[in-house]
Amino acid sequence: MSYHIVKAGKKDYPRIMEIWTSSVKATHDFLSEKDFDYFKEVIPKDYLPRLDVYLITENNETKGFASVAEDTLEMLFIHDDFRGKGYGKKLYQFMKDQIGFSKLDVNEQNPQAIGFYEKMGFNKVGRSEKDGSGKDYPIIHMGL
Repeated sequence: MSYHIVKAGKKDYPRIMEIWTSSVKATHDFLSEKDFDYFKEVIPKDYLPRLDVYLITENNETKGFASVAEDTLEMLFIHDDFRGKGYGKKLYQFMKDQIGFSKLDVNEQNPQAIGFYEKMGFNKVGRSEKDGSGKDYPIIHMGL
């Protein structure tokens, strides 16, 4: 697979949000429509401008994105059309090796993600009843 990983800019936000939407629709069936709409609005406005976001691209098509803040993996999303093809693992490895992190949070109701990070060597180290936005989605804290 001949892919590139590059830092995203503001021009990439529409594609990032397409990927986010596709991925969340496929894996976050527990998210209410109201909360989905809330996150879809705040991510490009409040989150992306403050984060260094990296894109994984192949054949000029962005397949996924990820971002790390301090020592925490904040986001890793792969477009649903490209899940299960190794992009997540490649992007994860790049973020781990090039940026570095030792912690991440994952929705408790997203067992696929928990399984993925356990395969990458993470363990459950804690749990919160609410997510980072104070919404009622339990979060599993994971660490290496």
